[in-house]
Amino acid sequence: MADPNEKMSGKYTVQRFPAVADPDDAGYSRCTTWVQAVSHGFHQQRRDDEYLAKTLVAYQKDKRELTGVYVNGTVPVHSLGTDVPVATYATMRKDLNIGFGRQLESNLVTAVTVRGTHRRNGILRGMITADLEAAKDDGLAMAALTASEASIYGRFGFGVATFERSIKVDTGPRFRLRGQPLGTVEVADPAVLLDVAPQVFERVQRLSPGSIDRQEYYRLLASGSIGHDGKPDTSVRCALHYDLSGSLDGYVSYRFKGWDHKPYTMEIVDLVAASNAAYLDLWRFLGSIDLIDEVTWAEAPVDDPLAWALDDPRCIEASEIRDMLWLRILDTPAALRARCFPVAGRLVLEVSDSLDLAGGTWVLESDGGAAAVVNEASGEAPDLILDVTDLASIYLGAVSPVTLAAAGRVSEKAAGAAFLAQQLFAVERSAHCLTHF
Repeated sequence: MADPNEKMSGKYTVQRFPAVADPDDAGYSRCTTWVQAVSHGFHQQRRDDEYLAKTLVAYQKDKRELTGVYVNGTVPVHSLGTDVPVATYATMRKDLNIGFGRQLESNLVTAVTVRGTHRRNGILRGMITADLEAAKDDGLAMAALTASEASIYGRFGFGVATFERSIKVDTGPRFRLRGQPLGTVEVADPAVLLDVAPQVFERVQRLSPGSIDRQEYYRLLASGSIGHDGKPDTSVRCALHYDLSGSLDGYVSYRFKGWDHKPYTMEIVDLVAASNAAYLDLWRFLGSIDLIDEVTWAEAPVDDPLAWALDDPRCIEASEIRDMLWLRILDTPAALRARCFPVAGRLVLEVSDSLDLAGGTWVLESDGGAAAVVNEASGEAPDLILDVTDLASIYLGAVSPVTLAAAGRVSEKAAGAAFLAQQLFAVERSAHCLTHF
């Protein structure tokens, strides 16, 4: 299924097409039907015309490519028609921060569904392998996704590369932050985020390993222009942070969960800070909101400076850590050459790949400077043997190769090689991705 538009075993046809936002375009109906199929696959409500229109405008701005798998021939009477895809898949291309400010254009995979009545026909494998092969052919070294189910994507070479957690923060009398504000926070009309949110996030993108450049949807969500039901979310509020020079360097959008919810809770919609001071000052603001007992955030970092800035870190009640960003290396030498390695060292890596996209043996040589030399090393004894999945997991430093060796996932052939890999793949701050897709 290398051609994304070819027939599959006579039973299905695969169609790949761009997102279309113009209702007068002949392809608009196909796109709206595709969006409805995605909503069905994720057990969401049927979308109305307003939601479909806003969504497709955003998809077109992101240059999303949509894939649908359609039944050939006829279907039983009263069932969904042949114009409704039995499987969906979409991609867009955005930059990934791979550490030390470096950006790597990556193929983002999203909206993956297969109707339950059509599983075990090779549909998912066909869509993913065709897309990954095409992305590699286009010169991309990396693919990425966020997974609704953790058991699916490892077999396609994706490895967990960042983590997140949900937090509840008690903002009662115990909530006290060390130090003094290093800027000012002002409440603003959430509509301003339509313009300023992308500007602030661009600064964060340059500073944050693991960050993915955001799609159009995020500024709409942060500003309350669109809620999960497609209608404007009039409950959204926002506050902006200005540094000591008066430059805008952070924002938080948030909503009140209602007087019938106890304890009285403010929910963070989006919190973006381009400096440590902005992050803590925005939390000072959130902790000062009158009549509120608790602030919740569903996308908090695991290595969170907030816990160390509080006099009483037990103000934070955190969920278990969960996987967030998954990476799939498509071209191992290109992905390694794109990285900055902060220490000097030499490693021979033997990488296996069941899809035959990124396997092989390479020697990585770093002098701790701006560039590393990566050469093919076939026949040379490896220091580490690992699957492409595990190379993806250590790529941003969020997973230790020492831990993977202890788990039996990485085979250490030279003493100390896993620890050297841990040092080589370290990044300047803990990897965290604020962008779901």
